[in-house]
Amino acid sequence: MTTTQVPESDTDLSSRFANEVQPLIDVLARGARRLTRCDADAEDLLQDALLNAYAGFHTFQDGTNLKAWLFRILHNRWISTYRARQSRPPEVPVDEIAEWDNVVRAASAESEVLDAMPASDVRAAMNSLPEGFRTAVYFADVQGYTYAETAAILNLPMGTVMSRASRGRKRLRVALADSAELRIA
Repeated sequence: MTTTQVPESDTDLSSRFANEVQPLIDVLARGARRLTRCDADAEDLLQDALLNAYAGFHTFQDGTNLKAWLFRILHNRWISTYRARQSRPPEVPVDEIAEWDNVVRAASAESEVLDAMPASDVRAAMNSLPEGFRTAVYFADVQGYTYAETAAILNLPMGTVMSRASRGRKRLRVALADSAELRIA
């Protein structure tokens, strides 16, 4: 004779979940803190994991290890959250965006600084650079921004900024060496 199991009602499933999971909350919270290394992130991770566990509790098989099942969900949610954060662009406070926007709009400030330079040869050499090289050299060398800051200002990868600044400096050296030789001759 075969017996068919009657599915649990949502209320019964909910109360069974609460009763079985409640004793494990503290150990799960410690595991979440160990993964995230931050209390606030650990609380978020634990809540997310418990919501996912509750949603899938109807698939949990009685007689198996509930603690291991919950830790697997916790770990998988941590991995998913980490991957999602890695794929998102970095978050920047709004006031910093406004400052960078002003700096990018003030690209004419570049020409003001170049005009203020006493040596017309330097101005001419800077103006002879291609636009990408000129802006990278301007922000990195004239304004003194780091490569990371320059990359953020120009909305370019840091490697691109480093490459353009290096190539721009080389071209400046050549252009300035040529103009110095012309003055000497």
